[in-house]
Amino acid sequence: MKVGRLGAAGAIDLADVDVPVAGPGELIVRLAACGICGTDLEKVRGGYSRSTTLGHEPVGVVDSVGAGVATLKTGDRVFVHHHVPCYHCAVCDRGEYPFCAEYARTNLDPGGFAERFRVSREHLERGAVLRLDDSVSWEAGTLLEPAGCALTALHRVGFTEGQSVFVVGLGPVGLLYGRLARALGARWVGGAEISARRRTAAERGGFDAAVDPRDPAEVRRRVGSATGGEGADLSVVAASAPAAVRLAFDQVRPGGTVNLFGVPERESRLEEPLQSIYLRGIRIIPAYATTDPEIRAVHEMLVTGRLSLDGLVSDRFPLGEIAAAFDRAARPSESLRVVVTGPGY
Repeated sequence: MKVGRLGAAGAIDLADVDVPVAGPGELIVRLAACGICGTDLEKVRGGYSRSTTLGHEPVGVVDSVGAGVATLKTGDRVFVHHHVPCYHCAVCDRGEYPFCAEYARTNLDPGGFAERFRVSREHLERGAVLRLDDSVSWEAGTLLEPAGCALTALHRVGFTEGQSVFVVGLGPVGLLYGRLARALGARWVGGAEISARRRTAAERGGFDAAVDPRDPAEVRRRVGSATGGEGADLSVVAASAPAAVRLAFDQVRPGGTVNLFGVPERESRLEEPLQSIYLRGIRIIPAYATTDPEIRAVHEMLVTGRLSLDGLVSDRFPLGEIAAAFDRAARPSESLRVVVTGPGY
């Protein structure tokens, strides 16, 4: 079968490998679609070293089941989360699931960009496989994991209904963040983005304002007008550039929160004046990854109609054209969300 993987010097290789076989308690899933995430792009650029496996947002059809699997059957439509914590160590007891040692150790074999991939016993036993409701499309299914990341971040920062939210970076994950904040009762949602296409997508997807960060006076005017001159309750960095961090700090109110959400550029440094942060009482809270409870919560929001993910996928490429798919995803002015499709699509 074919599998897309990270090659030498950041190249995307399409390799021939043996079709995996389901062992006891395992599944084989036939790929329908998998989104290209910003972390996948960072792996290609060499700016993200957590893992070299590509593809962690896959949906597909159960192709075969191993001995002892009774909860799923061949033909079921599923989403599979790539990592799964143990849920019983001291780290998990604190609710810090992405930092569990098991979280990093577990993964899909050989990754989400494969015609078929193996799902381990641990994934099944710990709830990492979600049967998709018939109302959830393949494309919406590929957005469950990044939407789960946004929901995890909103939980981590203590978001409450009625707050104002300003998102810096309106790529797919920034757009998802804004939609979730709106669905959870945000009073005002604004954003900043260089790409005119992405600003338009934000305004069509529920943002109250989407401005060009290269016009700082307009950014200040729009945020100030919406917040009575105070600044946003929550300012989100959903981009990797250090300039995005500075803009987020500039637009948050005293006593507010800056959420570091996007993967920062490698070796970048926080260069905000510490005394200003101290005197303004700003909280800085990073949010990394997600786990199955949040993914299931997003799925429920989709099924009940509380959240819509329509209009976020702009491009679809078959697995055989995965290199072209990554090239398109790396050009933000030309795309929103790029999805790679497999034989189950």
